[in-house]
Parts: sequence; C-alpha cells; structure tokens
Amino acid sequence: MTTSDAALNHPDFRPIAVEHPTVPERVARGRAERKSVPRSKHADFEMPVHRSDPIALLQSQATTRVPQLVPIRYGRMLVSPFTFYRGAALVMSNDLAATPTTGLRVQLCGDAHLSNFGVFGTPERRLVFDINDFDETSPGPFEWDIKRLAASLEIAGRDREFTVTDRRQAVLASVASYRRAMAEFAEQTNLEVFYASLDVDRALAQYRPTATKAMMARTEQTLAKARTRDSMHAFNKMTEVVGGEPRIKPDPPLIVPAAAFMTEEFAARFTDWVHTNLRAYRSTLDTDRRQLLESYRFVDLAQKVVGVGSVGTRAWIALMLGRDDRDPLFLQFKEAQESVLEPFCGPSGYRNHAHRVVAGQRLMQAAGDILLGWMRIEGIDGVQRDFYVRQLRDWKGSAEVEEMVPAGMANYAELCGWTLARAHARSGDRVAIAAYLGKSDVFDRAIANFATRCADQNERDHQALVDAVAAGRIIAETGV
Repeated sequence: MTTSDAALNHPDFRPIAVEHPTVPERVARGRAERKSVPRSKHADFEMPVHRSDPIALLQSQATTRVPQLVPIRYGRMLVSPFTFYRGAALVMSNDLAATPTTGLRVQLCGDAHLSNFGVFGTPERRLVFDINDFDETSPGPFEWDIKRLAASLEIAGRDREFTVTDRRQAVLASVASYRRAMAEFAEQTNLEVFYASLDVDRALAQYRPTATKAMMARTEQTLAKARTRDSMHAFNKMTEVVGGEPRIKPDPPLIVPAAAFMTEEFAARFTDWVHTNLRAYRSTLDTDRRQLLESYRFVDLAQKVVGVGSVGTRAWIALMLGRDDRDPLFLQFKEAQESVLEPFCGPSGYRNHAHRVVAGQRLMQAAGDILLGWMRIEGIDGVQRDFYVRQLRDWKGSAEVEEMVPAGMANYAELCGWTLARAHARSGDRVAIAAYLGKSDVFDRAIANFATRCADQNERDHQALVDAVAAGRIIAETGV
C-alpha cells in the first residue's frame, strides 16, 4: 500500500515509522517508567528559585492579542483564584516543566480543568459528556492533564468553601476514576477504545441511586437547558431585524459587528473576502458536511469575546441562513495560537495551529462537531492568522461550579477522570500507562498532594495579579 499523493502533498504530513510492540513489552515499558519517575514523586511541586514571573507570562501572551480586550481578560481572572487558574494555563505549563515527568506521552488537552468538561450533542442527537476545549491541545506527558484537572478541583473546592476532606475526596475520585478506567481500556481492543463514549443518560442512571433529589433536579435542569442551546436559540437571543434582514445585535465590547472595524476600501470587498475564507474552511470538511454548509448563505459577521483564558484572541461569529429566516446556523471562528505546551513539550507537528486544535479534538473526543474545520485568514489588518471553526452552540452545556455541593463535585470528578482516561487511551499507550499507574492508590495520593500545593501557589499568583492591578502594572476591566 502506498501513501496517497494527497496525503504526501498535505502541508502537515510527516512520514514516520510506526512500531507495534507486544503487550508484554508495553507493560514492561510502563513498569520501567516507575524507576525513572516513582509514582510518589508526582506529589512534588517545588518551584525553582528563579521561577518565571506569572504576571510576565500573562503579559507575554498579550502581545499577540487584541489590545482593547486584554483588560477584560485580566478582569475576569481577577475575580477569584479559580477564575485566575482558568486563564493561567501557560503559568501551569511553565511550572509543570519543573516537576518530575514521565516519558509516557499522549495527546494532551493542555487545559483540562473541570470547567472544560461538559455535555454536547452528537450527530445522532444523543447527549454525551466529554472534554470541550482544545485550544491548547498538543502531545505531552499524560500526567500533566491529570494534574491540571486535580488542581482545578482543589481550587474550585476552596472557592466553594468545602472542607479539606471534601476537597481531597473530589481530587482522589478523579484520579482513581482515571486509573481504573485506564486499566479497563488496557484490556480492551483498539476498536472498543475508539468507540467508547460516556452517554449522559447512562451516567445519570449510574448516579441516581446515591444522589439527592436536589442534585438530580439541578443536573436534569442543566441537561434540559443544554438541549435548547442551538443555533435557533442563539438566533432568537442575538439577532435583530435591520432593513428587513436579520443582523447580529451589537453588545460592545463583547459583541461588535465587523462593520465597526472596516475601512471604506475593505468594506467594498468584504463579501468576496468572507466567501473566499468560507471556501477555504469548507475544503477541510468531509464531503457530506461540505454539502450541508453549502446549503446556507452568509448573512452577518461579528467579533465576540469568549471564555477567560481566550479573551483577547480573535473570535468571530458568523450568521448563516438556510431555507428561510427560521433556519439559522451560527458558526464560531476562533483564533488558534501556539499551544502553551509547545515551549515545554516540543512542537505539535502542525504548521497551522487551527489544524492542530481540530486534529487534537478529533483524536480526543468520542464524537465531534460535524462542522469542525480550520483555515488560515489574512485579516482586515493584513496579518495572517489561524482559525478553527465550529458551531457556536450545539446542545452544549457545562457544570455550574458555583452551585456544586461536595458529593456532586466528587461524582463530577469521577466523570472527568473517566473521560480524560478515554481521551488519552485513544492516542497514547494505554497498556503502558495502566502498568505505570498500577492497582494501588500511590499515584492517586501523590496527585492529591500535588493539587494542594499547586492550589497554594495559585492563590499566591492570583494575589500577584491583584497587586499588579493595584500598582498600575496591569490594567483590568471588571464586570465585563
């Protein structure tokens, strides 16, 4: 069998030899890693004397972002240690590089905190639970994602004023769930792992006997809300009629129509520019999805501020219409820059960072957005940037951390742990990882200790941001 000309000519094609070690060899590799990095060593979180200034790291990211939006990012990170952590993926990657690291590499999420897990609709219109943010995805040591998830649970628990015991129980639940799931995946066939997914209805049935009525009511309310979050919902909420045609409603600085950024010269060629870029994106879709996209016409475009850590990167939403005004499609175009992992784990292997995001998402998720694609755009300012594209809303929903109770967080942590193991098992050596983790809770307890120390450092870093704003070193816009 020969590699197709199309694959050979693809700009991201990297011909490599693939090895196929036996199961005993993979087990031996995992156990050998214990000698290099004992499982108990993952508790270590001793920062070097000359640790990089976390504020300087955040400022380094601002140099490629929209200057007017950067203060909003700082304002959102200022709210609490938990919101700071959500925006500080680069700070943590910098710190993880100084910790004991295994050679067991997988496709990492890169930002696997608990708010980056949630539910969304599959093409078959089922609700599944999965990872839902891949801006930072890139290959790296499997334990880095686990540590980011574990620390986020500790930090969120502190934000909710949970007891030390309750916080530790949630962290241990996530790591134990990951370890047990990885052991199960190690025994499964490759196809079984690839087809594995976490159906929400199945998960509800599992936790219903032990959950309180209040917990189940909140969960079912969240899921019902997720099922309403689609393009029609966005259309009703985010558009108005202008001159007989629907348009995206301005809500500055969070939503700003493209017209506000255009010179008179660019406005004259705006429609052609949009269609050229839509064709570039369309070419990254499979034939059936391409046909679907072609059945919609472009109507309007606006800049939209999203998330916490992403604020300041360029993000746009496009309104498309199908058979009539009651058949909308909202697409989100989100800028992809270098992953926070790449300076420490090496290049991702993709020349286009949006392709990196899409490839990582397809590899880690059980079922992805049918319109997920990528492109490189020359913007209004003449600068080329990478963007990935997906539906703005497609039955998406995430847990409301501010309403979690201890038992609910522990259950949620188990779901996150299983899901992360499934994602890693699809790309890494699940047999070697399972052999490394073993059957005891040595790794679990080490990660729990790490999470506590990381949370302590995160509080100091959050305070450093507070101090930087007070001193005028950082300008933050709050309440936006």
